[in-house]
Amino acid sequence: MRVCGVEINNSEAIICLLSLDGEVFNVPDCRARSISLRNTTDTQAINEFHFAFDKLMQDYQVDEVVIISRALKGKFAGSAATFKMETAIQLGSKPATVFSMNDAKEQLKRNPPQVDFEGLELRRIQKPAFEIAYGFLNFKRYGKQD
Repeated sequence: MRVCGVEINNSEAIICLLSLDGEVFNVPDCRARSISLRNTTDTQAINEFHFAFDKLMQDYQVDEVVIISRALKGKFAGSAATFKMETAIQLGSKPATVFSMNDAKEQLKRNPPQVDFEGLELRRIQKPAFEIAYGFLNFKRYGKQD
């Protein structure tokens, strides 16, 4: 199974591809580390973002997209632009799941990666996207562990 972890902040979707084949995790190369939405009020720009993201998912044969959930209200609430981006991703051709970072961290604690993040040739900004993808794949394998 190949998933794409997504962290949405401001007007950018930061991504990390992660695949699980049997018991082996793999971080495949990807031509993009992020996809930006230039103008959140322009319909054409939103359509371009949607097309670019969906095309990337098709090109890399992603099975599911996993988006880090954001608060709806309060100090750390996501902006309207981030929710527009989330909607554009969810309307793509691949199934999309909004997953809690707390659940991902729980999976990371119970099933830590066998390699340090620095050894994965990912940028530091991709760490949350990697963690959500890794946590989600472990959640799919093992379920919620009490």
